[in-house]
Amino acid sequence: MQRRPTSPPLWAFVPYITVSAIHVALLALESPAAGPSKLLLMPLLAIPVLVSMRTIRSRAALALLFVAIVFSWLGDSAGALFPTAPEVPLMLLFFGIAHLAYIALFIRHVGRGRMPWWALVYAAWWVAMLAFLGPHTGALLIAVAVYGLVLGATAVFSTRCHPLVAVGGAFFLASDTLLALRLFLPDSLPSWSNPAIMATYTIGQGLIIAGALIALRKRDA
Repeated sequence: MQRRPTSPPLWAFVPYITVSAIHVALLALESPAAGPSKLLLMPLLAIPVLVSMRTIRSRAALALLFVAIVFSWLGDSAGALFPTAPEVPLMLLFFGIAHLAYIALFIRHVGRGRMPWWALVYAAWWVAMLAFLGPHTGALLIAVAVYGLVLGATAVFSTRCHPLVAVGGAFFLASDTLLALRLFLPDSLPSWSNPAIMATYTIGQGLIIAGALIALRKRDA
């Protein structure tokens, strides 16, 4: 009996990788085309998941992947889709739901073994970021603290998963850390922080999806 390949086809990631690189370059050039290109990222990241549907038996795992991608897209698009609503609270809400989907995926479908001791560094990150940013968040303090917990939990539970997922969780955390600094302490970061935020974000999301698909396909092979 021939075994199915356990890795998603690389070609399925090419559109996402290409547009991610273009988007980061457009941000570096301060091009107005950066905004529209951002809206393409998550739909393109859904392609590898769609391609893998026939080789993954767990419908629940696939649903969680799609929830994470859809709500990440809504977080990316909050300003464009809801121009009259407060952008930051909407971003926290949408990305918070995406992170909860990732956490459920890691706990129920992808994670294996014990959590490494060094995952405690993410708890230290939450305390440090809250102490540093808390005085500058105003009415959003509680929302930022809760979102930070969810974001940190994503990184923590990613450490029990495929190495690509663990590295992706760290990149996602780095991206949101830079974004928080830019939102609440805009003078603390140089002009190149916007490309850095999106570079770490796209790498993190891509690695999480790739690692999760490898783990799921390997389990069902």
